[in-house]
Amino acid sequence: MSMEELKSTIKGMVVVGKGILAADESAKTAAKRLASINVESTEETRRQYRNLILTAPGIENYICGVILFEETLSQKTDNGILFPEHLSNIGVVPGIKVDEGLAEFEGSVEQYTKGLDGLGERLEKYKKFGCRFAKWRAVYHITENTPTEMAIKRNAQDLAKYAKICQQHGIVPIVEPEVLIDGTHSIDTCHKVTEKVLNEVFAELKKQDVMLECTILKPSMVISGKEAGNRANVDEVAKRTMKVLKAAVPSQLPSINFLSGGQTPQEATAHLNRMHTLGEHLPWYVSFSYARALQDPALKAWKGKEENFNAGQQAFIKRAKLNSLATMGKYTEDMENQDLDMLIVQ
Repeated sequence: MSMEELKSTIKGMVVVGKGILAADESAKTAAKRLASINVESTEETRRQYRNLILTAPGIENYICGVILFEETLSQKTDNGILFPEHLSNIGVVPGIKVDEGLAEFEGSVEQYTKGLDGLGERLEKYKKFGCRFAKWRAVYHITENTPTEMAIKRNAQDLAKYAKICQQHGIVPIVEPEVLIDGTHSIDTCHKVTEKVLNEVFAELKKQDVMLECTILKPSMVISGKEAGNRANVDEVAKRTMKVLKAAVPSQLPSINFLSGGQTPQEATAHLNRMHTLGEHLPWYVSFSYARALQDPALKAWKGKEENFNAGQQAFIKRAKLNSLATMGKYTEDMENQDLDMLIVQ
């Protein structure tokens, strides 16, 4: 294990005003995204979709790292440069999703994540493509009876094993325990579940001797269920999320990069911004690692048409800029209606 290697990657990924782009959609998820703009999913259309986002001029001003999907590692930009190489060339750290998806746990609605077998060998292969960090996602369903203690423990153990293997191979782990937004649950329930999940995750990371100073947390926000009545407002979400993080996350952790998890792009930005305007001291850098909340506006502007390529890239950069401002508490709602040129000077 090279401490210098891990520290160098962390330095490149914890940069004020920047966040991480999750562009690690599986072929199945990418097909859904492309279907939303009436584009058939093929290896080439998926490459075009990645190219639109990853070559957007100025991406490096707001994005410090990109989580890629395995297929993307061997795909190239329109200029014939491998995507991981292109990212490295512009000062963005390439990373990789390493889990192999979800499986049913104990015959219930609950799930665990596959992919620990052969992980070390895969990490060495990904390093040859230039990947310097990895991501592993666990999910937790909120229902009347879930998540169970067993599922919370199993997922925490697997996240910790994954993180340890990553660090042994000189790869920075992003640990992603996602409490799903689906359901009618209240913000109170989400608060309790998230705190319990995070406490278990950090207990297991400690047991596995994972170096927290070379680890990044990618949690969900403390938020009402998507189908809940009287959903909590921006202020409440920010306050509850900060309360849980302060109770459960050790201060040695360098960065917390939220997932957007079913929020609209505007909601995800507003929530992040409010966390930075509460006036509280934050022991870690607090930023974003969004997928849909960064990419959706670009997809809608592009529509898979060559003549909309520049418009798609501009839509992506605008969203990235707004989230960059949110990491410093400088975002305002009226910026949504401003042109990108006006935003860039702020």
